[in-house]
Amino acid sequence: MGSFLQDNCARYGRVFKSHLFGCPTIVSCDHELNMFVLQNEEKLFQSSYPKPVHDVLGKLSMMLVSGEFHKKIRSVAVGFINSSCKSRSANNFLGYLEKLTLSFIDSWKSKKEVLFFKEAKELTFHLMLKSLMNIEPEDPLAAIVLGDFLTFMKGFVSLPLYIPGTSYAKAVKARTRISSTLQEMIIKRREKNNIVNEEGDFLDELLRGKVWLSDEERVSILLDLLLAGYETTSGLMALVVYFLSQAPQALQTLQEEHQVLRGRKKEGEFLNWEDYKQMEFTSYVICEALRCGNLVKFLHRKALRDVKFKEYVIPRGWQVLPIFSGAHLDPSLHENPFQYNPWRWDDPATSRKVSPFGGGLRICPGAELGKLETAFFLHHFVLNIRWKLKEEDCPLSCPYMDFKRGLPMKIESIQKKCMEVLKL
Repeated sequence: MGSFLQDNCARYGRVFKSHLFGCPTIVSCDHELNMFVLQNEEKLFQSSYPKPVHDVLGKLSMMLVSGEFHKKIRSVAVGFINSSCKSRSANNFLGYLEKLTLSFIDSWKSKKEVLFFKEAKELTFHLMLKSLMNIEPEDPLAAIVLGDFLTFMKGFVSLPLYIPGTSYAKAVKARTRISSTLQEMIIKRREKNNIVNEEGDFLDELLRGKVWLSDEERVSILLDLLLAGYETTSGLMALVVYFLSQAPQALQTLQEEHQVLRGRKKEGEFLNWEDYKQMEFTSYVICEALRCGNLVKFLHRKALRDVKFKEYVIPRGWQVLPIFSGAHLDPSLHENPFQYNPWRWDDPATSRKVSPFGGGLRICPGAELGKLETAFFLHHFVLNIRWKLKEEDCPLSCPYMDFKRGLPMKIESIQKKCMEVLKL
């Protein structure tokens, strides 16, 4: 992907015209223009995804809607994120995250090899199911929803032919099944009137009515959060493990940071928000993986009127594609841009040259939660496991992030004490 972008930028410049997704299009690999587009959401530009994306995600998806309705459902999602990270109920979420992480690590003891990307997806999916709807991993419903979700993701970006048997048709039907399952859960929860616990799950919060929502809107928000928590966070975990496997000095520094942190904790004591804020080098490791790996390659926007930016003119109605990976791998912004170097984040200016979670009104509401989950996972991963990637693999753009071989990982050893937290 990096060499492709370099070749095209050298040939056409960082900003050029094209015709993509059936529309006249401005393609931007320029960081300044990308930020200008994102920061002028609803003023000069608007989210504008192709119809097949609408058919799969649904008309009420947070990624697709605009205006006041977008603000309303985003505020609900942000409320869930804040309660998971910082509120009085955060310890419940963070404690469960650690227990689930250690449970996954313990399950690897009898295996010589694991497909890490698959494991990361299952970990993040079960975490979201528990947090959103109190569904445990062993619940048969969890396996049903996960199966439909895998079908949904496979067809999410497939050729949009609604013909029986195609990945696209299967994805649309899978979304319908997931929506029906969520709708049934809402009805059952309401019938049981199970909304009296002030520290209940997110579905309880949706039913309390602090923000009025229809059941269709509740289903869409749950689906959006499941999708984001499943796909984005698992991809981030996989990218970090992939890059660390090629950066032994960074891995050693990361281990040392977590050894110091664990040394300050009592035996078996859970991590908390304050511990997370002290993980400085961990933050560098995660941010550099986002810069190099580019979970989100680009976004779809449309000009609401003629727009002039510097020497560029974007006609009204034209599509604009801000290409984040183009800016993240731009040698004029980043020294040795294809080198994984967490120490570059020692310079505060680096954070102003990247936009892995978008920007403006639509900046990803779960960005901090995804980094926190990854940091907590890394704490136990680097302290308890000796591992190496079994064979050469690399991230692919499909256009969502994937690994051709699933990131096979050879487990060399697991610390005997890694499960003590579970005994509390």
